[in-house]
Amino acid sequence: MQGWIEGFQESIDYIEENLSEALDIEKVAGKAALSPFYYQRIFGALCGMTVGDYVRARRMTLAAQRLTGTEEKVIDVALAYGYDSPDSFAKAFSRFHGITPSQAREPGANLRSLAPMHIKLTMEGGNMLEYSIVEKAPFTIVGLKRQFNSDTSYQEIPRFWEEWMQQGEKRPIMGTFGVCIDTVGKNFDYWIADLYFPWEEIPEGCETRVIPGSLWAQFPCTLKTLQDVNTKIWSEWLPALKGYQLAGDYDVEVYLPAKDSSGEMQIAIWVPLKKA
Repeated sequence: MQGWIEGFQESIDYIEENLSEALDIEKVAGKAALSPFYYQRIFGALCGMTVGDYVRARRMTLAAQRLTGTEEKVIDVALAYGYDSPDSFAKAFSRFHGITPSQAREPGANLRSLAPMHIKLTMEGGNMLEYSIVEKAPFTIVGLKRQFNSDTSYQEIPRFWEEWMQQGEKRPIMGTFGVCIDTVGKNFDYWIADLYFPWEEIPEGCETRVIPGSLWAQFPCTLKTLQDVNTKIWSEWLPALKGYQLAGDYDVEVYLPAKDSSGEMQIAIWVPLKKA
Protein backbone atom coordinates (compact mmCIF):
# COMPACT_ATOMS: atom_id res chain seq x y z
CA MET A 1 0.00 0.00 0.00
CA GLN A 2 2.82 2.36 0.87
CA GLY A 3 4.22 2.33 -2.68
CA TRP A 4 0.77 3.07 -4.10
CA ILE A 5 0.31 6.06 -1.82
CA GLU A 6 3.80 7.35 -2.53
CA GLY A 7 3.08 7.26 -6.26
CA PHE A 8 -0.12 9.22 -5.78
CA GLN A 9 1.65 11.78 -3.63
CA GLU A 10 4.30 12.12 -6.34
CA SER A 11 1.55 13.08 -8.79
CA ILE A 12 0.29 15.81 -6.44
CA ASP A 13 3.84 17.08 -5.96
CA TYR A 14 4.14 17.24 -9.75
CA ILE A 15 0.97 19.35 -9.92
CA GLU A 16 2.38 21.71 -7.28
CA GLU A 17 5.66 22.10 -9.14
CA ASN A 18 3.89 22.94 -12.39
CA LEU A 19 0.96 25.15 -11.38
CA SER A 20 2.28 27.95 -13.57
CA GLU A 21 2.34 25.64 -16.61
CA ALA A 22 -0.35 23.94 -18.70
CA LEU A 23 -0.88 20.60 -16.94
CA ASP A 24 -1.39 17.44 -18.99
CA ILE A 25 -3.59 14.92 -17.16
CA GLU A 26 -1.74 12.07 -18.92
CA LYS A 27 1.55 13.18 -17.34
CA VAL A 28 -0.05 13.80 -13.95
CA ALA A 29 -1.69 10.36 -13.88
CA GLY A 30 1.53 8.76 -15.13
CA LYS A 31 3.31 9.90 -11.97
CA ALA A 32 0.94 7.62 -10.04
CA ALA A 33 1.27 4.81 -12.63
CA LEU A 34 -2.46 5.11 -13.38
CA SER A 35 -4.53 5.88 -16.45
CA PRO A 36 -6.20 9.31 -16.52
CA PHE A 37 -9.58 7.60 -16.08
CA TYR A 38 -8.69 5.83 -12.85
CA TYR A 39 -6.49 8.64 -11.58
CA GLN A 40 -9.36 11.11 -11.72
CA ARG A 41 -11.74 8.63 -10.07
CA ILE A 42 -9.31 7.96 -7.24
CA PHE A 43 -8.36 11.63 -6.83
CA GLY A 44 -12.00 12.54 -6.32
CA ALA A 45 -12.48 9.81 -3.72
CA LEU A 46 -9.32 10.65 -1.78
CA CYS A 47 -9.38 14.44 -2.02
CA GLY A 48 -13.09 15.24 -2.15
CA MET A 49 -12.77 17.35 -5.31
CA THR A 50 -11.86 16.94 -8.96
CA VAL A 51 -8.33 17.38 -10.27
CA GLY A 52 -9.49 20.50 -12.14
CA ASP A 53 -11.05 22.01 -9.01
CA TYR A 54 -7.87 21.34 -7.03
CA VAL A 55 -5.64 22.94 -9.68
CA ARG A 56 -7.89 26.03 -9.93
CA ALA A 57 -8.05 26.42 -6.15
CA ARG A 58 -4.28 26.14 -5.75
CA ARG A 59 -3.66 28.62 -8.56
CA MET A 60 -6.09 31.12 -7.05
CA THR A 61 -4.48 30.63 -3.62
CA LEU A 62 -1.02 31.38 -5.00
CA ALA A 63 -2.33 34.24 -7.14
CA ALA A 64 -3.80 35.92 -4.05
CA GLN A 65 -0.50 35.55 -2.22
CA ARG A 66 1.35 37.23 -5.09
CA LEU A 67 -1.17 40.05 -5.34
CA THR A 68 -1.00 40.82 -1.62
CA GLY A 69 2.72 40.20 -1.20
CA THR A 70 4.13 41.95 -4.28
CA GLU A 71 3.44 44.92 -6.51
CA GLU A 72 3.14 42.82 -9.66
CA LYS A 73 0.58 43.92 -12.20
CA VAL A 74 -2.66 41.92 -12.27
CA ILE A 75 -2.04 40.93 -15.90
CA ASP A 76 1.37 39.49 -14.98
CA VAL A 77 -0.14 37.40 -12.19
CA ALA A 78 -2.92 36.30 -14.54
CA LEU A 79 -0.44 35.18 -17.19
CA ALA A 80 1.62 33.35 -14.57
CA TYR A 81 -1.34 31.07 -13.85
CA GLY A 82 -2.58 30.43 -17.36
CA TYR A 83 -5.10 33.26 -17.90
CA ASP A 84 -4.62 35.23 -21.11
CA SER A 85 -6.64 38.28 -20.09
CA PRO A 86 -7.30 40.28 -16.89
CA ASP A 87 -11.06 39.75 -17.36
CA SER A 88 -10.93 35.95 -17.39
CA PHE A 89 -8.54 35.99 -14.44
CA ALA A 90 -10.77 38.42 -12.51
CA LYS A 91 -13.83 36.22 -13.04
CA ALA A 92 -12.00 33.10 -11.81
CA PHE A 93 -10.49 35.03 -8.89
CA SER A 94 -13.88 36.41 -7.85
CA ARG A 95 -15.54 32.98 -8.02
CA PHE A 96 -12.93 31.59 -5.65
CA HIS A 97 -12.30 34.50 -3.26
CA GLY A 98 -15.55 36.44 -3.53
CA ILE A 99 -13.69 39.68 -4.28
CA THR A 100 -11.84 41.14 -7.28
CA PRO A 101 -8.04 41.08 -7.65
CA SER A 102 -7.87 44.82 -6.96
CA GLN A 103 -9.99 44.44 -3.80
CA ALA A 104 -7.60 41.73 -2.62
CA ARG A 105 -4.90 44.37 -2.24
CA GLU A 106 -6.98 46.45 0.16
CA PRO A 107 -6.03 46.21 3.88
CA GLY A 108 -8.05 43.58 5.73
CA ALA A 109 -9.34 41.85 2.57
CA ASN A 110 -10.77 38.39 3.27
CA LEU A 111 -9.19 35.73 1.07
CA ARG A 112 -9.55 31.97 0.79
CA SER A 113 -6.66 29.52 0.79
CA LEU A 114 -6.28 25.86 -0.11
CA ALA A 115 -3.12 24.22 1.22
CA PRO A 116 -1.28 21.60 -0.88
CA MET A 117 -2.69 18.09 -0.53
CA HIS A 118 -0.72 15.43 1.31
CA ILE A 119 -2.09 11.92 0.97
CA LYS A 120 -1.94 9.76 4.06
CA LEU A 121 -4.19 6.75 4.46
CA THR A 122 -4.66 4.76 7.63
CA MET A 123 -6.41 1.48 7.00
CA GLU A 124 -8.55 0.54 9.98
CA GLY A 125 -11.04 -2.22 10.64
CA GLY A 126 -14.75 -1.75 11.03
CA ASN A 127 -15.68 -0.73 7.48
CA MET A 128 -17.22 -3.72 5.73
CA LEU A 129 -17.20 -3.73 1.92
CA GLU A 130 -18.72 -6.78 0.28
CA TYR A 131 -17.32 -7.86 -3.09
CA SER A 132 -16.57 -10.86 -5.29
CA ILE A 133 -14.10 -11.43 -8.12
CA VAL A 134 -15.51 -13.25 -11.14
CA GLU A 135 -14.42 -13.85 -14.71
CA LYS A 136 -16.72 -12.79 -17.54
CA ALA A 137 -16.53 -13.35 -21.28
CA PRO A 138 -16.75 -10.34 -23.62
CA PHE A 139 -20.24 -8.93 -23.98
CA THR A 140 -21.86 -6.33 -26.21
CA ILE A 141 -23.93 -3.41 -25.03
CA VAL A 142 -26.42 -1.32 -26.98
CA GLY A 143 -27.43 2.12 -25.83
CA LEU A 144 -27.13 5.88 -25.78
CA LYS A 145 -23.75 7.48 -25.23
CA ARG A 146 -22.66 10.99 -24.38
CA GLN A 147 -19.23 12.49 -23.71
CA PHE A 148 -18.54 14.03 -20.31
CA ASN A 149 -15.69 15.88 -18.66
CA SER A 150 -14.41 14.48 -15.38
CA ASP A 151 -14.60 17.91 -13.73
CA THR A 152 -18.38 18.11 -14.17
CA SER A 153 -19.45 14.49 -14.67
CA TYR A 154 -20.84 14.00 -11.14
CA GLN A 155 -23.39 16.72 -11.88
CA GLU A 156 -23.99 16.05 -15.57
CA ILE A 157 -24.38 12.25 -15.64
CA PRO A 158 -27.42 12.27 -13.28
CA ARG A 159 -28.99 14.81 -15.66
CA PHE A 160 -28.36 12.38 -18.52
CA TRP A 161 -30.28 9.72 -16.58
CA GLU A 162 -33.06 12.21 -15.81
CA GLU A 163 -33.44 13.01 -19.51
CA TRP A 164 -33.61 9.29 -20.26
CA MET A 165 -36.21 8.70 -17.53
CA GLN A 166 -38.40 11.52 -18.84
CA GLN A 167 -38.83 9.67 -22.13
CA GLY A 168 -41.11 7.21 -20.30
CA GLU A 169 -42.42 4.42 -22.53
CA LYS A 170 -40.58 5.92 -25.51
CA ARG A 171 -37.24 4.92 -24.02
CA PRO A 172 -35.38 2.80 -26.59
CA ILE A 173 -33.62 0.73 -23.90
CA MET A 174 -34.26 -0.45 -20.34
CA GLY A 175 -31.11 1.07 -18.79
CA THR A 176 -29.45 -2.04 -17.37
CA PHE A 177 -25.93 -0.57 -17.45
CA GLY A 178 -24.17 2.71 -16.89
CA VAL A 179 -20.73 2.39 -18.53
CA CYS A 180 -17.75 4.76 -18.32
CA ILE A 181 -15.35 4.08 -21.20
CA ASP A 182 -13.08 5.57 -23.89
CA THR A 183 -11.15 8.14 -21.90
CA VAL A 184 -9.23 10.87 -23.71
CA GLY A 185 -7.60 13.20 -21.20
CA LYS A 186 -10.38 14.52 -18.96
CA ASN A 187 -13.13 13.42 -21.33
CA PHE A 188 -14.84 10.04 -21.42
CA ASP A 189 -17.96 8.43 -22.87
CA TYR A 190 -20.80 7.38 -20.61
CA TRP A 191 -23.37 4.88 -21.87
CA ILE A 192 -26.87 4.12 -20.68
CA ALA A 193 -27.19 0.65 -22.13
CA ASP A 194 -28.55 -2.90 -22.21
CA LEU A 195 -27.12 -6.21 -23.31
CA TYR A 196 -27.15 -6.54 -27.10
CA PHE A 197 -27.80 -9.74 -29.00
CA PRO A 198 -26.92 -9.94 -32.72
CA TRP A 199 -30.42 -11.01 -33.79
CA GLU A 200 -31.93 -7.84 -32.36
CA GLU A 201 -32.39 -4.57 -34.21
CA ILE A 202 -30.42 -1.59 -32.94
CA PRO A 203 -32.92 1.04 -31.72
CA GLU A 204 -32.86 4.41 -33.44
CA GLY A 205 -30.27 6.73 -31.95
CA CYS A 206 -28.41 3.88 -30.24
CA GLU A 207 -24.99 2.32 -30.85
CA THR A 208 -23.27 -0.90 -29.85
CA ARG A 209 -19.96 -1.48 -28.11
CA VAL A 210 -18.07 -4.63 -27.10
CA ILE A 211 -16.90 -4.73 -23.47
CA PRO A 212 -13.75 -6.91 -23.26
CA GLY A 213 -13.67 -10.13 -21.29
CA SER A 214 -12.02 -9.68 -17.93
CA LEU A 215 -11.84 -10.50 -14.29
CA TRP A 216 -14.27 -8.17 -12.53
CA ALA A 217 -14.51 -7.09 -8.92
CA GLN A 218 -18.24 -6.81 -8.24
CA PHE A 219 -19.51 -4.59 -5.42
CA PRO A 220 -23.21 -4.88 -4.54
CA CYS A 221 -24.94 -1.73 -3.31
CA THR A 222 -28.25 0.11 -3.28
CA LEU A 223 -29.32 3.47 -4.66
CA LYS A 224 -28.72 4.95 -1.21
CA THR A 225 -25.24 3.47 -0.81
CA LEU A 226 -24.04 3.76 -4.44
CA GLN A 227 -21.90 6.88 -3.94
CA ASP A 228 -20.58 5.68 -0.57
CA VAL A 229 -19.54 2.30 -2.00
CA ASN A 230 -17.95 4.01 -5.00
CA THR A 231 -15.86 6.20 -2.68
CA LYS A 232 -14.79 3.23 -0.55
CA ILE A 233 -13.70 1.29 -3.64
CA TRP A 234 -11.15 3.95 -4.60
CA SER A 235 -10.14 5.22 -1.15
CA GLU A 236 -10.10 2.02 0.95
CA TRP A 237 -10.42 -1.17 -1.08
CA LEU A 238 -8.01 -0.36 -3.92
CA PRO A 239 -5.06 0.80 -1.76
CA ALA A 240 -5.30 -2.46 0.21
CA LEU A 241 -5.73 -4.69 -2.85
CA LYS A 242 -3.08 -7.43 -3.22
CA GLY A 243 -2.53 -9.89 -6.06
CA TYR A 244 -4.53 -7.87 -8.58
CA GLN A 245 -4.31 -4.55 -10.39
CA LEU A 246 -6.67 -2.42 -12.42
CA ALA A 247 -7.25 -3.43 -16.04
CA GLY A 248 -8.71 -1.23 -18.76
CA ASP A 249 -10.02 2.31 -18.66
CA TYR A 250 -13.65 1.58 -17.92
CA ASP A 251 -16.07 0.49 -15.24
CA VAL A 252 -19.70 -0.55 -15.17
CA GLU A 253 -22.75 0.16 -13.02
CA VAL A 254 -25.42 -2.56 -13.17
CA TYR A 255 -29.11 -1.93 -12.44
CA LEU A 256 -31.39 -4.99 -12.21
CA PRO A 257 -35.02 -5.39 -11.11
CA ALA A 258 -35.80 -6.41 -7.52
CA LYS A 259 -35.60 -10.11 -6.70
CA ASP A 260 -38.20 -10.06 -3.97
CA SER A 261 -41.22 -8.20 -2.66
CA SER A 262 -39.04 -5.46 -1.12
CA GLY A 263 -39.01 -3.78 -4.51
CA GLU A 264 -35.38 -2.72 -4.01
CA MET A 265 -33.40 -2.62 -7.23
CA GLN A 266 -30.26 -4.80 -7.40
CA ILE A 267 -27.27 -2.56 -8.08
CA ALA A 268 -23.58 -3.37 -8.46
CA ILE A 269 -20.38 -1.62 -9.48
CA TRP A 270 -18.01 -3.67 -11.64
CA VAL A 271 -14.30 -2.81 -11.81
CA PRO A 272 -12.06 -4.72 -14.30
CA LEU A 273 -8.98 -6.42 -12.84
CA LYS A 274 -6.03 -8.51 -13.89
CA LYS A 275 -3.67 -10.60 -11.79
CA ALA A 276 -0.58 -8.70 -10.71
